[in-house]
Amino acid sequence: MSKTQLDLMVPIPVRRAVRKLGQDIRDARLRRRISTAVMAERASISRTTLNKIEKGDPGVSLGNYANVLFVLGMAERLGDLADAKTDTVGLELEEERLPQRIRKPRQNKSGGKSSQSGQKSKA
Repeated sequence: MSKTQLDLMVPIPVRRAVRKLGQDIRDARLRRRISTAVMAERASISRTTLNKIEKGDPGVSLGNYANVLFVLGMAERLGDLADAKTDTVGLELEEERLPQRIRKPRQNKSGGKSSQSGQKSKA
């Protein structure tokens, strides 16, 4: 798949977010005074891949982004991106589906639970 085809498939907000992530990664690397060669070696990727990451290329695998974040000491934050505790839309939808009332399980007329296990009753 060519770069232009990939660009057409990726929504604009996603492209912007990945581009910002790449710029933030580059800034973090520079603040730590880590060269591209050293960063690429530590992340077990090529310098070309690191360059793509820093430009925010959405075609680079998430694993490579994660390796770079690990080298920068930021990998734990990656696990919090889709945390259920911060998923406000999901929590609201879940709350809407809560039952209005809870009923007791039905019992048969003899007072015990009905036996529907397929066993014959003794007569």
